[in-house]
Amino acid sequence: MSSALFVVSEEGYWGEECIEPLETLSDAGIEITVATPSGGPPEIDEQSIDPDEVGEETAEHVREVHETDDRLNDPIPTARADAEPYDAVVFPGGHGTEWDINQDSDARRLLRDAVEGEDGKALVVCHAVGILAFARDSHGAFLVNGRDVTGFPNEWEEGIVDENDCMPNGRKLPYWVEDEVVAAGGNWDAELDSDTSVTVDGDLLTARGPGSSAAAAETLLEELES
Repeated sequence: MSSALFVVSEEGYWGEECIEPLETLSDAGIEITVATPSGGPPEIDEQSIDPDEVGEETAEHVREVHETDDRLNDPIPTARADAEPYDAVVFPGGHGTEWDINQDSDARRLLRDAVEGEDGKALVVCHAVGILAFARDSHGAFLVNGRDVTGFPNEWEEGIVDENDCMPNGRKLPYWVEDEVVAAGGNWDAELDSDTSVTVDGDLLTARGPGSSAAAAETLLEELES
C-alpha cells in the first residue's frame, strides 16, 4: 500500500490546505501518517474555519475533520520521522508554518530526503513553501536553487500585513515567502492570472494557496500513480 507523511504546523495550519490532500489521498487508498515538530496535535488557523472567510460548508467540514481525525490527533514528532518509507511527504501551509515547520531542521531533512530519494515526492503548499528558503540538499546547496516553484505571493501578503509587517493579530511576520525563496535561487511564478497554481519540478511539487489545494492533491495523486 502507498503511504504519505503529512508534516503539519502546531502554530496554525490552513485547514483546506491540509484536509483536501489528506482526504484525496485517503480516498485513493493511501495510508497517512501525521507528524508535527513536537509530536503534539497540530493547531488550526482559526481564520481557515471562519465561515465568513471560507464559507459555511468548508468551515464546518474542515473543523470536523480537524477535531475528529485520529491521525491529526495522534501525530509523531518530526525527529522520529523518516521520509524513506513514504511515497510522498506533504507540507500543508498556513502562516503558522513560518514559525515552526519552516524553521524545523527535521522537517527540512524530511523534505530533502523526499526530493533526493529514489522514489519519494514532496508537496509543499502556500506559506510552507518558505521552507525552501532554508532547506539544503545533501551537498549544502539550497534545495530550491534552479527549481521552478509557486507559493504564497508577495502581492497577497501585502493585503494581510500592515506597514510594520504585522498580521491582524499583531504578530510580526518574520519573512515574506516569495522574497526568501527567490533569494535562495528559486524560479518563482505564482501564476496570479490563473485560478490555481501548481508547479511540478522533478519530485518537488509546490502549490500557491488554499484555492489550489484540490488541484495540488490531484496532481500529487497523478504523480504517484505514474
